[in-house]
Amino acid sequence: MQVTSYFEPCNLSTGDCKLRWVGLTSGKSNVGKRVGFMDARLNEKKFKLVGGSPSLDFVNSVGGWGVNREKKGSRNYSDTVLRDKLDSYADLVGWANHAGLLGEYERKQLLLLAEKKPKAAALVFKRGLRLRATIYRLFKSVIEDWRADQADLDYLNEELHVARGNERLTRVEKSFRWNWNRDAEALDHVLWPLALSAAELLASGDLSRLRQCGGEECGWLFLDTSRNRSRQWCDMKDCGNLAKVRRFRRRGQQLPT
Repeated sequence: MQVTSYFEPCNLSTGDCKLRWVGLTSGKSNVGKRVGFMDARLNEKKFKLVGGSPSLDFVNSVGGWGVNREKKGSRNYSDTVLRDKLDSYADLVGWANHAGLLGEYERKQLLLLAEKKPKAAALVFKRGLRLRATIYRLFKSVIEDWRADQADLDYLNEELHVARGNERLTRVEKSFRWNWNRDAEALDHVLWPLALSAAELLASGDLSRLRQCGGEECGWLFLDTSRNRSRQWCDMKDCGNLAKVRRFRRRGQQLPT
Protein backbone atom coordinates (compact mmCIF):
# COMPACT_ATOMS: atom_id res chain seq x y z
CA MET A 1 0.00 0.00 0.00
CA GLN A 2 1.30 3.44 -0.89
CA VAL A 3 0.74 6.29 1.55
CA THR A 4 0.14 9.93 0.83
CA SER A 5 -0.95 12.88 2.95
CA TYR A 6 -2.86 16.10 2.93
CA PHE A 7 -3.49 18.91 5.41
CA GLU A 8 -6.60 19.11 7.51
CA PRO A 9 -7.74 22.72 8.03
CA CYS A 10 -5.86 24.46 10.84
CA ASN A 11 -7.63 25.61 13.97
CA LEU A 12 -6.26 29.10 14.47
CA SER A 13 -7.64 29.37 17.99
CA THR A 14 -5.66 26.37 19.23
CA GLY A 15 -2.82 26.29 16.70
CA ASP A 16 -3.51 22.63 15.85
CA CYS A 17 -2.59 21.76 12.26
CA LYS A 18 -2.58 18.12 11.34
CA LEU A 19 -1.53 16.00 8.41
CA ARG A 20 -3.91 13.24 7.52
CA TRP A 21 -2.40 10.04 6.15
CA VAL A 22 -4.53 8.27 3.55
CA GLY A 23 -3.88 4.79 2.19
CA LEU A 24 -3.91 4.35 -1.58
CA THR A 25 -4.48 0.89 -3.00
CA SER A 26 -4.32 0.28 -6.75
CA GLY A 27 -4.73 3.97 -7.38
CA LYS A 28 -7.93 4.24 -5.32
CA SER A 29 -8.13 6.45 -2.28
CA ASN A 30 -9.48 5.00 0.96
CA VAL A 31 -10.75 8.42 1.96
CA GLY A 32 -13.37 7.04 4.31
CA LYS A 33 -10.84 4.98 6.26
CA ARG A 34 -8.69 6.88 8.72
CA VAL A 35 -5.18 5.46 8.65
CA GLY A 36 -3.71 7.81 11.24
CA PHE A 37 -2.85 11.37 12.14
CA MET A 38 0.41 13.23 12.61
CA ASP A 39 0.30 16.46 14.57
CA ALA A 40 2.46 19.24 13.15
CA ARG A 41 3.12 20.39 16.72
CA LEU A 42 6.22 18.27 17.32
CA ASN A 43 7.10 16.50 20.52
CA GLU A 44 9.82 18.76 21.88
CA LYS A 45 11.65 15.79 23.37
CA LYS A 46 12.32 14.65 19.80
CA PHE A 47 14.81 17.48 19.27
CA LYS A 48 17.74 18.68 21.34
CA LEU A 49 19.17 22.13 20.80
CA VAL A 50 22.79 21.58 21.79
CA GLY A 51 24.64 23.16 18.85
CA GLY A 52 24.96 26.68 20.20
CA SER A 53 23.74 28.15 16.91
CA PRO A 54 20.47 27.78 14.95
CA SER A 55 22.30 26.54 11.86
CA LEU A 56 24.13 23.86 13.88
CA ASP A 57 20.92 22.81 15.60
CA PHE A 58 19.37 22.48 12.12
CA VAL A 59 22.24 20.21 11.07
CA ASN A 60 21.45 18.18 14.19
CA SER A 61 17.83 17.57 13.19
CA VAL A 62 18.90 14.05 12.17
CA GLY A 63 19.59 10.96 14.21
CA GLY A 64 23.16 11.11 12.97
CA TRP A 65 25.49 11.56 10.00
CA GLY A 66 27.11 8.47 8.49
CA VAL A 67 29.73 7.56 5.91
CA ASN A 68 28.63 7.97 2.31
CA ARG A 69 30.01 4.77 0.79
CA GLU A 70 28.91 5.74 -2.72
CA LYS A 71 30.89 8.97 -2.69
CA LYS A 72 33.97 8.88 -4.91
CA GLY A 73 37.15 10.83 -4.37
CA SER A 74 39.56 11.39 -1.53
CA ARG A 75 37.19 13.51 0.57
CA ASN A 76 34.27 11.86 2.35
CA TYR A 77 32.04 14.20 4.31
CA SER A 78 30.15 11.36 6.03
CA ASP A 79 27.04 13.20 4.89
CA THR A 80 24.59 10.31 4.73
CA VAL A 81 21.59 11.08 6.93
CA LEU A 82 20.86 8.45 9.56
CA ARG A 83 17.32 8.40 10.97
CA ASP A 84 16.00 11.71 9.67
CA LYS A 85 13.72 13.50 12.12
CA LEU A 86 12.19 15.77 9.48
CA ASP A 87 9.72 14.00 7.22
CA SER A 88 7.62 16.85 5.83
CA TYR A 89 7.23 20.60 5.51
CA ALA A 90 5.08 20.51 8.65
CA ASP A 91 7.99 18.93 10.52
CA LEU A 92 10.33 21.65 9.26
CA VAL A 93 7.96 24.39 10.46
CA GLY A 94 7.46 22.62 13.77
CA TRP A 95 11.21 22.33 14.30
CA ALA A 96 11.74 26.03 13.51
CA ASN A 97 9.04 26.95 16.00
CA HIS A 98 10.65 24.72 18.66
CA ALA A 99 14.05 26.31 17.94
CA GLY A 100 12.62 29.80 18.41
CA LEU A 101 13.00 30.86 14.78
CA LEU A 102 9.25 31.15 14.17
CA GLY A 103 6.59 32.48 16.50
CA GLU A 104 3.23 30.80 16.99
CA TYR A 105 1.46 33.16 14.59
CA GLU A 106 4.07 32.54 11.89
CA ARG A 107 3.87 28.80 12.43
CA LYS A 108 0.09 28.79 12.00
CA GLN A 109 0.22 31.03 8.93
CA LEU A 110 2.85 28.90 7.20
CA LEU A 111 0.87 25.73 7.81
CA LEU A 112 -2.27 27.38 6.46
CA LEU A 113 -0.34 28.49 3.38
CA ALA A 114 1.06 24.98 2.94
CA GLU A 115 -2.49 23.66 3.07
CA LYS A 116 -3.33 25.87 0.10
CA LYS A 117 -0.08 25.13 -1.78
CA PRO A 118 1.01 21.57 -0.93
CA LYS A 119 3.24 21.14 -4.00
CA ALA A 120 5.07 24.39 -3.29
CA ALA A 121 5.46 23.36 0.35
CA ALA A 122 7.00 20.04 -0.73
CA LEU A 123 9.52 21.90 -2.91
CA VAL A 124 10.51 24.18 -0.03
CA PHE A 125 10.95 21.12 2.16
CA LYS A 126 13.37 19.66 -0.42
CA ARG A 127 15.23 22.97 -0.44
CA GLY A 128 15.44 22.75 3.34
CA LEU A 129 17.00 19.30 3.24
CA ARG A 130 19.49 20.46 0.63
CA LEU A 131 20.33 23.54 2.71
CA ARG A 132 20.87 21.37 5.80
CA ALA A 133 23.29 19.07 3.95
CA THR A 134 25.08 22.07 2.45
CA ILE A 135 25.54 23.71 5.85
CA TYR A 136 26.78 20.43 7.30
CA ARG A 137 29.43 19.99 4.56
CA LEU A 138 30.63 23.59 4.89
CA PHE A 139 31.14 23.25 8.63
CA LYS A 140 32.65 19.79 8.18
CA SER A 141 35.19 21.40 5.84
CA VAL A 142 36.11 23.84 8.60
CA ILE A 143 36.57 21.04 11.13
CA GLU A 144 38.71 18.97 8.75
CA ASP A 145 40.61 22.02 7.45
CA TRP A 146 39.44 21.33 3.90
CA ARG A 147 38.82 23.95 1.25
CA ALA A 148 35.07 24.45 1.04
CA ASP A 149 33.38 23.04 -2.04
CA GLN A 150 32.42 25.89 -4.36
CA ALA A 151 29.07 24.27 -5.18
CA ASP A 152 28.15 24.33 -1.49
CA LEU A 153 29.18 27.97 -1.15
CA ASP A 154 27.16 28.86 -4.25
CA TYR A 155 24.04 27.19 -2.92
CA LEU A 156 24.30 28.83 0.50
CA ASN A 157 24.76 32.16 -1.27
CA GLU A 158 21.60 31.51 -3.30
CA GLU A 159 19.56 30.93 -0.16
CA LEU A 160 21.28 33.84 1.57
CA HIS A 161 20.36 36.13 -1.33
CA VAL A 162 16.69 35.18 -0.92
CA ALA A 163 16.88 35.73 2.84
CA ARG A 164 18.62 39.11 2.59
CA GLY A 165 16.03 40.22 0.07
CA ASN A 166 13.34 39.72 2.69
CA GLU A 167 15.01 41.64 5.50
CA ARG A 168 13.50 44.97 6.49
CA LEU A 169 14.91 47.65 8.78
CA THR A 170 12.12 48.65 11.13
CA ARG A 171 11.74 51.14 13.94
CA VAL A 172 10.97 49.68 17.38
CA GLU A 173 10.21 52.40 19.93
CA LYS A 174 13.45 54.47 20.06
CA SER A 175 15.70 52.03 18.20
CA PHE A 176 15.91 50.18 14.90
CA ARG A 177 15.89 46.46 14.26
CA TRP A 178 16.17 44.03 11.37
CA ASN A 179 12.96 42.09 10.80
CA TRP A 180 11.61 39.79 8.12
CA ASN A 181 9.20 40.97 5.46
CA ARG A 182 5.86 40.01 6.98
CA ASP A 183 3.88 41.13 3.93
CA ALA A 184 5.19 38.27 1.81
CA GLU A 185 3.26 35.00 1.81
CA ALA A 186 6.43 32.97 1.50
CA LEU A 187 6.61 29.29 2.39
CA ASP A 188 10.40 29.54 2.38
CA HIS A 189 10.29 32.03 5.26
CA VAL A 190 11.29 29.07 7.43
CA LEU A 191 14.63 28.85 5.57
CA TRP A 192 15.65 32.52 5.81
CA PRO A 193 16.98 32.57 9.39
CA LEU A 194 18.84 29.29 8.80
CA ALA A 195 20.76 30.58 5.79
CA LEU A 196 21.54 33.80 7.67
CA SER A 197 22.68 31.94 10.79
CA ALA A 198 25.05 29.70 8.81
CA ALA A 199 26.53 32.61 6.87
CA GLU A 200 27.05 34.74 9.98
CA LEU A 201 28.76 31.90 11.83
CA LEU A 202 31.02 31.08 8.88
CA ALA A 203 31.96 34.74 8.55
CA SER A 204 32.48 35.25 12.28
CA GLY A 205 36.23 34.74 11.94
CA ASP A 206 36.77 32.42 14.91
CA LEU A 207 35.58 28.87 14.26
CA SER A 208 38.16 27.25 16.52
CA ARG A 209 35.41 26.12 18.89
CA LEU A 210 33.47 24.25 16.21
CA ARG A 211 33.36 20.53 17.01
CA GLN A 212 31.81 17.29 15.79
CA CYS A 213 30.53 14.73 18.25
CA GLY A 214 32.64 11.58 18.33
CA GLY A 215 29.69 9.35 19.21
CA GLU A 216 29.09 6.27 17.09
CA GLU A 217 26.64 7.12 14.28
CA CYS A 218 26.16 10.65 15.62
CA GLY A 219 28.31 13.33 14.00
CA TRP A 220 26.30 16.24 15.41
CA LEU A 221 27.99 19.64 15.35
CA PHE A 222 28.34 22.09 18.22
CA LEU A 223 30.31 25.06 19.52
CA ASP A 224 32.57 24.07 22.39
CA THR A 225 32.09 26.84 24.94
CA SER A 226 33.76 24.96 27.79
CA ARG A 227 36.55 26.86 29.54
CA ASN A 228 39.30 24.44 28.54
CA ARG A 229 37.76 23.52 25.16
CA SER A 230 37.54 19.85 26.10
CA ARG A 231 33.96 19.02 25.09
CA GLN A 232 33.85 15.82 23.00
CA TRP A 233 30.18 14.93 22.88
CA CYS A 234 26.95 16.50 21.72
CA ASP A 235 25.49 15.57 25.09
CA MET A 236 27.29 13.78 27.92
CA LYS A 237 24.02 12.10 28.89
CA ASP A 238 23.72 10.47 25.47
CA CYS A 239 26.86 9.90 23.41
CA GLY A 240 29.17 10.50 26.38
CA ASN A 241 27.52 7.84 28.53
CA LEU A 242 27.29 5.40 25.63
CA ALA A 243 31.03 5.78 25.06
CA LYS A 244 31.68 5.08 28.75
CA VAL A 245 29.55 1.93 28.63
CA ARG A 246 31.34 0.67 25.53
CA ARG A 247 34.76 1.29 27.10
CA PHE A 248 33.68 -0.56 30.25
CA ARG A 249 32.48 -3.53 28.21
CA ARG A 250 35.68 -3.66 26.19
CA ARG A 251 37.76 -3.70 29.37
CA GLY A 252 35.62 -6.55 30.70
CA GLN A 253 36.17 -8.55 27.52
CA GLN A 254 39.93 -8.04 27.78
CA LEU A 255 40.22 -9.34 31.36
CA PRO A 256 41.76 -12.85 31.65
CA THR A 257 39.34 -15.64 32.50
